[in-house]
Amino acid sequence: MKPLIWSVFGLFALCWTGLAAASVQVTQWLLSMLASGQATSTASAAGQWELPGWLTSWIDPTWLGALQTAWLGLVQGLARVLPHASGQLVEWVAPVVWATWALGLVALLVLATALHWLAGRLQTPATLRQSGGAP
Repeated sequence: MKPLIWSVFGLFALCWTGLAAASVQVTQWLLSMLASGQATSTASAAGQWELPGWLTSWIDPTWLGALQTAWLGLVQGLARVLPHASGQLVEWVAPVVWATWALGLVALLVLATALHWLAGRLQTPATLRQSGGAP
């Protein structure tokens, strides 16, 4: 049971680390696009995207239009607010994300340690009974 607990911990820690690294890269990329003004032109182009015919049976075109409009409004609003702050935000993104990553990893470690201890406590009485030892 204990190897399973630590294997799951390792898998979750690996996924958590990958998510943090990807978040830093994507956020820095988006902030640099907002600062350069490319984000609004890209969002405008995405807002004009037509839904392929084979996809219309799966996605309602009016829903896609509303989603495109909301996305364009969000990007244009961020472009108005963030150009002045984007330089400062880029400097803060990585430390904030990695601090959050560390807190999450500590929480995972505490949970895995508690489960390890609990698994040891639950196995001890059964082991003593099978070996004929006193409880």
